[in-house]
Amino acid sequence: VQLVESGGGLVQPGGSLRLSCAASGFTFSSYRMRWYRQAPGKERELVAAINSGGGSTTYADSVKGRFTISRDNSKNTVYLQMNSLKPEDTAVYYCNAVLSSRDYWGQGTQVTVSS
Repeated sequence: VQLVESGGGLVQPGGSLRLSCAASGFTFSSYRMRWYRQAPGKERELVAAINSGGGSTTYADSVKGRFTISRDNSKNTVYLQMNSLKPEDTAVYYCNAVLSSRDYWGQGTQVTVSS
């Protein structure tokens, strides 16, 4: 099982990034997918989630209207489009796959928002 995040980097406030998470080794289309983030000295927090079919999404209040989660089950990939980025969005972003008791995590990708 692998979840590999990509797309992180350094961006100025107000800028955009698109994170990707490529999955392998399990039936991706059956799993609910989530993006979490963890900033230095803070607990890991749920940013966005999408159901297995892609028709239902939820967001943390702090990112509503700015971030969009999506998935392409034909490519076994989930995305996080991040717009209007703020310095407080700086964190390591993790991809998570969940189905019943099965719970898989990626290694994370760093997002830094700074001028």
